[in-house]
Amino acid sequence: QVQLAESGGGLVQAGGSLRLSCAASGRTFDGYAGGWFRQTPGKEREFVAVISSSGKITYYDDSVKARFTISRDNAKNTVYLQMNSLKPEDTAVYYCAAGSRGLGRARDLYNYWGQGTRVTVSS
Repeated sequence: QVQLAESGGGLVQAGGSLRLSCAASGRTFDGYAGGWFRQTPGKEREFVAVISSSGKITYYDDSVKARFTISRDNAKNTVYLQMNSLKPEDTAVYYCAAGSRGLGRARDLYNYWGQGTRVTVSS
């Protein structure tokens, strides 16, 4: 069992930056791909980015490519999401996920989920 806890959300102005962290406890994170998803009211949870267990492979949704960077520190059991040039449309609750079923954007690839951290970008 892996427990995930996100942190780093908050209120930021458009154009600003935030760094989200996802700390794992229980089993180590290094055997799992680490993903970030986001959700706004009335919408399905959508894929943002994923990083392989080794950290060597990353994928991003087109909407965040070149603005967001996913990384991980397996020694700290933590995955990060650096978000730059934030836009109001990035406002959402951001969820961290750990997956052992392959590397991709489908939610069913992920075994474990955090509780989410809210990001609000003001215009």
